[in-house]
Amino acid sequence: MAAFVDTLLDKFHERTPIRAGSLIVTVFGDAVVPRGGVLSLTSLHEIMRAFRISDTLVRTALSRLVSEGWFERWKVGRNSYYRLTPQGQEAFARATQRIYADPPQDWQGSFDLLLLENAQDRSALKGELSAAGYGALGPDLLVAAAASTGGAGPFLRLSATPADPATARRLVERAWPLAEIESRYKRFIDTYSGILGALERGAGFTNLDALLVRILLIHDYRRAVLKDPLLPAQLLPKPWAGTAARTLCGTIYRTLLPAAERWIDTHAQNDTGPLPSVDRDFARRFAAAEPVAALRIG
Repeated sequence: MAAFVDTLLDKFHERTPIRAGSLIVTVFGDAVVPRGGVLSLTSLHEIMRAFRISDTLVRTALSRLVSEGWFERWKVGRNSYYRLTPQGQEAFARATQRIYADPPQDWQGSFDLLLLENAQDRSALKGELSAAGYGALGPDLLVAAAASTGGAGPFLRLSATPADPATARRLVERAWPLAEIESRYKRFIDTYSGILGALERGAGFTNLDALLVRILLIHDYRRAVLKDPLLPAQLLPKPWAGTAARTLCGTIYRTLLPAAERWIDTHAQNDTGPLPSVDRDFARRFAAAEPVAALRIG
């Protein structure tokens, strides 16, 4: 295993507790769903052992994910197989757009305001709207830089145009904890800038190394980007750490992708054999990123 991968795994295990279930969801969402969505327990164990996570902890995490409705499980012979349920697929599909696609660049000059009515489960509604990019200006008033929901719902929709850019930015600062979000991005940059440096210096790595770093990269980037409303650049502080974090993530991801996919080609199995080829949408992940040119694999 490459030294830079060992260092990254050491940092991962310094976190307590280790959330094996969350990492398993990342493995499936990033690497398995684009290849049909089904993975054998044997293949998952091989990946998770490389992360230094025991078979017992993996089984416990999977049992919890199944009972919570995230995964479904079945057996063929002596092996077990897993895939995300429709609930799990829907949740990761929403996350996929935020993680891998480029954020909006231009702002149209007005905010989308939602005045909440007396919904039966208001907390769940606010959670869904927050995940869709809405911030809170008050207990009943939410705001987004553009409409991110359908036209109908237990809310009154309004549009507001600020008097000037300074007013718009003050509204943004009230609605979203930008300093906290930016600190998440800075931690991500601190962790992964060393990985990019090692790749640029030509550090050698194996196909499995590439897969491990790719999964941890997305696992950690997801923790930051899913808290981010992904506001247009006109509404953000300058410089904004999220921009540098996305560039860093995309560069490393595209650099490691071919080697990581080779490991999946030769090792990962579903209930019929090797995993199928990736789907058509896969090629659009971080499409604007330029991979590091000089690599030493093996």
